[in-house]
Amino acid sequence: MNLNLTLIGQAIAFAFFVWFCMKFVWPPVMQALQERQKKIADGLDAASRASRDLELAEEQASETLRESKQQAAEILEQAHKRSNQMIDEARDQARQEGERMITNAKSEIEQEVNRAKEELRAQVSRLAIVGAERILESSIDEKQHGKLLDKLAKEL
Repeated sequence: MNLNLTLIGQAIAFAFFVWFCMKFVWPPVMQALQERQKKIADGLDAASRASRDLELAEEQASETLRESKQQAAEILEQAHKRSNQMIDEARDQARQEGERMITNAKSEIEQEVNRAKEELRAQVSRLAIVGAERILESSIDEKQHGKLLDKLAKEL
């Protein structure tokens, strides 16, 4: 066996193998690698977009939460103001009702005092008549001396 002929045969076989690989094997492998690189690049882009979207969503969620807290605080403040206003209104109404009741009670007391005075005057006039009758031992006519008795009752 000749070393040169073997070497040349191996070189030709190797060249044919390289040509065959470059013509039929290498393009699909390169295409698969390029597709894989593209998929990885697309995946990384999608991940970065998703990361940005997540950050934006978190910012929006925190902003919405802050706005909601602010609105809740405003609603609570309005509720407190309204409750204080209702308490003040109820207090004013109670004060007005109390004043009205006091005024009514005073007017009723005044009416009772006037009735008691009138009743007392009537009793005094009857007592005066009875006393005068006993003193004079004669009957005094109320109708004849009514004006005099009214004057006497007013003085008492």
